[in-house]
Order: sequence, then C-alpha cells, then structure tokens
Amino acid sequence: MPCDPAELKHVPLFALLDEDEMAVLAAQVELRTFAPRQRIYKTGDPGMHAYILMSGSVQVSIVDDDNQDVVVDQPGHGDFFGFASMLEQTPHQTTAMATETATCVEISRDDISILLQRKPLAGMDMLTVLGRQFHASQQLVRIRASRNANEVIEDEYTFPERVADEVASFGGSWTFIITFLVILVVYTCVNVALRAKAWDPYPFILLNLFLSMLAAIQAPVIMMSQNRQDKKDRLRSELDFDVNRRAESEIQNLSRKLNLLNEKLDDVDNLLRDQMPRPVVAKQS
Repeated sequence: MPCDPAELKHVPLFALLDEDEMAVLAAQVELRTFAPRQRIYKTGDPGMHAYILMSGSVQVSIVDDDNQDVVVDQPGHGDFFGFASMLEQTPHQTTAMATETATCVEISRDDISILLQRKPLAGMDMLTVLGRQFHASQQLVRIRASRNANEVIEDEYTFPERVADEVASFGGSWTFIITFLVILVVYTCVNVALRAKAWDPYPFILLNLFLSMLAAIQAPVIMMSQNRQDKKDRLRSELDFDVNRRAESEIQNLSRKLNLLNEKLDDVDNLLRDQMPRPVVAKQS
C-alpha cells in the first residue's frame, strides 16, 4: 500500500526533503508489513528492492563458509537493509527476516534516482549509511576472529551467577575452612563450658540444624557455579573447534596453492627445456 509522507519524515535519509518532494517519493514507494518469522528476502533473490525499517524488528544474517548463520545487522528505526544489492541490481547476499511484526518501506532504484534528481545532497547521506554498515561488518569480522570464551561468558554474566561464583570460590578456599573450623571449636567450647546455662548443650542440636541449613543452601549454589563452568568449557571447546576448522581450511588452501605452484613450475621447466638448443652430435667418418 502507498506510504504516508508523515512516515518518511522519521527516516534520517529523507529529513532534508521538503513536503512536495516527500509527497512524490511517498507516492512511489510501498509500505509493507511482515509477520514474525516471515522472510523478507533470502540469499540469491533478485535485489530489486531495498527496505527501510519503520517499526518492529528485523534481523539480517548470512551463512559463512562453516555453514553457520551469522547475524550481520539488526537495523533500527529508519535504517536501510538490502541497499547495496538494490543499487547494484545484483542478487541479495544476505537473508532478512522479521523477528517480530515489522513495517518496512519498500524502495527501488528508480525511486532513488528520482530522489537524487530532486535532492542531490541526499547521496551523501546514503554513502554515510553504507559506510556505517561497512564498518559494522569489519567489526563483526574482528570479533569473530578473536572471540574469547571468558569475554563471551562475561557478556551474559547475571547477578545470581556472580553470587554463585563468589560463594563457590569462598566455600572452596582455606579461608572458609579455617574460619568455619574456628567457629565450630569456639561454639562447642563455649556451650560445654556453660554446662547447664548453655543455649545449645551437647549433642548440639541447634548447631546441627544450622549446619544442615548451610549445606542445603550451599550445595545448589555450588552446582550453579559448576554448571556455569561447564558452559564455559563447552563454549571454549566450540571456539577451539571453530579455530581448528578454519586452520584446516587454510592448510587446504595453502596445499592447493602449492600444488598449483608446482604445476606452474613444471610447465616453466618444460618450456625452458623445449627452448634450449639441442647438442649437435658429430658424425663419425
């Protein structure tokens, strides 16, 4: 359906357009609504249109050489996606999917041409958008190349998990053992010395209750910390496996290049042998 010119005013790229130009552009573009998990376009689809997110949420992803789905962009309100393929008229290199109900402005190359004819300075804004996306892609490559298991875990570190780690760390230290042992000795000695006036005489039933409560609370907290450590170990093994696969791929590429280089050297050697003058054999009289 046609787009309301008032909707385009919220797009930073079109902020410089006057009301007449906004009305012309709004009459050309289409306003489309996508349901949650609905695919807007997929890799390989003709890049006839680009989209501007007006509301909702969209996720743009690509499948890398390891067949992993990598999120390359999560456009915000007024951001473009699928823009480069639309300009080049080439198939889309990414897949865009609505993660929740999303309303997008569908725009084509012809719409951009009319926009630039009426407002040439808008071209600089579009270059700025492309530059931002390019820098985001570079940052994504750097992050994927140097991911650290500890840093990835720290990003998802919640307050209860911090408490669990601190409790497990303190409960497994000599400080806790010595302190706890001193408290038990002092507690029992005081109650034995007070005899009839003791608040917890032998066999120290109140102390046993406290110890049972402490064990009941401490055990699941320590298990929480162990589960988190197991998660960190799994993530570390996955990252190691990813590095090993990439290293194997690089080794295969190097082997292929070395084989190709050896073939070229053999071709050059055969060519030189063919061009070298053959020795003249003297005839016997």
